[in-house]
Amino acid sequence: MRNGIRAASVILMATLTAAAAQVSIALPFTPVPLTLQPMVVLLGGAALGARLGMAAQVLYLAAGIAGLPVFAASPVLPQGALRLIGPTGGYLMSYPFAAFVAGWLAERGFDRRYFTSVLAMACGLAVVFACGVTWLALFARPVGVGFSAALRSGLYPFLAADIVKLFVAAGIMPAVWRLIGTDNP
Repeated sequence: MRNGIRAASVILMATLTAAAAQVSIALPFTPVPLTLQPMVVLLGGAALGARLGMAAQVLYLAAGIAGLPVFAASPVLPQGALRLIGPTGGYLMSYPFAAFVAGWLAERGFDRRYFTSVLAMACGLAVVFACGVTWLALFARPVGVGFSAALRSGLYPFLAADIVKLFVAAGIMPAVWRLIGTDNP
């Protein structure tokens, strides 16, 4: 029974990540859309823990590679495996690692208080941006766009919105722990 709940949780979080991808805003100056995915990835890691949070994101990527329409809609970026070698590939491929980091810290009690939850999710978000910007700089387009251009198109436009999403997500886990009456690790 417990394994069934774990499997269902992983599937649910992968599905929520796919749903969050559909809430996207295309920005005219970058091929990277603004989505709710980072918030769901970080929250999933915190809620499921390192291994299951990572598994949920691997499942999400597998669904996308298989051609299911789980990635953010784009008029220029293809669905399927080719999305991972496009300009958003670094962000997408970072999701399992970001969920792992947020989950690993949550397993150590970082999800119990708002401030430490913010820290845990900030570490996960740093993974997303580090991988995404590095991918843009080195591999996007035939030869990459360089780090300066990658920062301008893959970090700066998203930082404020993602920090707001991080603050929202970071408040959820401590609230859940208080609601169920186990706010101490």
